Amino acid sequence: MTKFKMEVVAAVAAWALTSACTGLPAVRDLVPGLCPRDIDEAQALQSSLSPGAKVYFPGSPEFDDASTRWSTLSPPTVNVVVVAATAKDVSETVKYANRKKLPFLAYNSAHGAITTLGRMKSGVEIYLDQLNTIEVAEDGQTATIGGGALSKHVTDTLWDAGKQTGNLMGPALGGGHGWLQGHHGLVADQFVSMDIVLADGELQTVDAESDLWWALNGAGHNFGIVTSVTTKVYDIEHRDWAIETIVFSGDKVGAVYDAANKHLLQNGTQAADVINWSYWLHDAAADPNNEGVKAVDAKYTQPFHDLGPVAVTPMSGTYKDLAGWTGIALSSPPCQKAGLANPRFPIYLQSYNVEAQEEAYEAFANATRGSSAFNGSLFMFEGYPVQGVQAVDGESSAFAFREAHLLAAPLITYKPDGAGLDKEAGRLGNRLRDILHKASGLCNVRAYVNYAYGNENPKVWYGSAKWRQERLKELKRQYDPLGKFSFFGPIA
Repeated sequence: MTKFKMEVVAAVAAWALTSACTGLPAVRDLVPGLCPRDIDEAQALQSSLSPGAKVYFPGSPEFDDASTRWSTLSPPTVNVVVVAATAKDVSETVKYANRKKLPFLAYNSAHGAITTLGRMKSGVEIYLDQLNTIEVAEDGQTATIGGGALSKHVTDTLWDAGKQTGNLMGPALGGGHGWLQGHHGLVADQFVSMDIVLADGELQTVDAESDLWWALNGAGHNFGIVTSVTTKVYDIEHRDWAIETIVFSGDKVGAVYDAANKHLLQNGTQAADVINWSYWLHDAAADPNNEGVKAVDAKYTQPFHDLGPVAVTPMSGTYKDLAGWTGIALSSPPCQKAGLANPRFPIYLQSYNVEAQEEAYEAFANATRGSSAFNGSLFMFEGYPVQGVQAVDGESSAFAFREAHLLAAPLITYKPDGAGLDKEAGRLGNRLRDILHKASGLCNVRAYVNYAYGNENPKVWYGSAKWRQERLKELKRQYDPLGKFSFFGPIA
């Protein structure tokens, strides 16, 4: 039987939560049979980089490790990997790629699954994982974080220093949702300045005084490679957290989301210290979470207990447990690079339409049950608080969907088996999204670009308002006229 789990994260104090989930090798040793011209060019690139930088080519295990992506559907193709050790290495690599008329693409954790990445053919990967430093300022108000630092590293390091902030670079370039957004806004709303390599290879420090700043908050993938960011950080208010996992059978879908509308979303006024998550999957569970407590307050969970769940499992821990509880930790099965295709089909919603939830659930369950190639798939519903997000002027950034209350996204996971199966997965994901969209009453789909499938368009990713589209295109003409950064949710 297909079951689903409801997750509600709640903080009963005045806070909400944040989501967490050597020497340079010789070229001849990495690529047997590489032609002399290629060796000469690669050695020329190496000579322009710092001693800590690394260059890898196909045929080496280092290349495979650095270039493997989370989703195998329409991935970029890479001919060389440059592992930068400094921001200048990134700059020099971009200049090298431009001279050789090669496309280039920055990698961090390589979890972006949008199919537009497949337009990057035979290019240069700029791997940022060595740019992972984290330094808290003496005044404790900000931290400077390398563009390659992963969220867990950031969370753990700041936690040890008594601080918190949101997830980092990849998500933030598309706005960035997180547990703390009910109080502080999007991840990108916390940024004070960025060091960024532009399309011509120039390294600049950019802040709110620059016209580019507006675009970097929401459409940042189109404008540069961020090598470090200075971001606001906050004192830890509460170290105790709790979550309650509530598992329901499929016949309770309508009742559960009706209760979520009434008792959690409350017509768009969901408490800043409450987050509701739910997953549809086989043999799953459902969770409410609390900050500053050892157990979730019954006022959040009792309406769901009254519906007769299959199982209820309470847990308590710390902020650092949140990613594991909600299945987005580095060690969580959905986050592994297992050679699977992982397309997502996101849509922002204002509330749960009960009839549409029931229709989508039936379609999802029918398509994923039994021996289906898609039986490892998930349907995710993320209900973050929005007070901090909506406190920021909606016209102040390229992120266009501050008014949205919910983020839904089918994740269709499967083992690749030809173009036919890829098309079937696309049909399923788009059908599920269409069911929710038709019931939303909204003219246009609104999609979180970080989760995007790739068949959407700039109006869907960045807002349909004419002034938004015109401003993005003008900044693109100014900062990237040749379209060097046009592989992830391209503006045009």
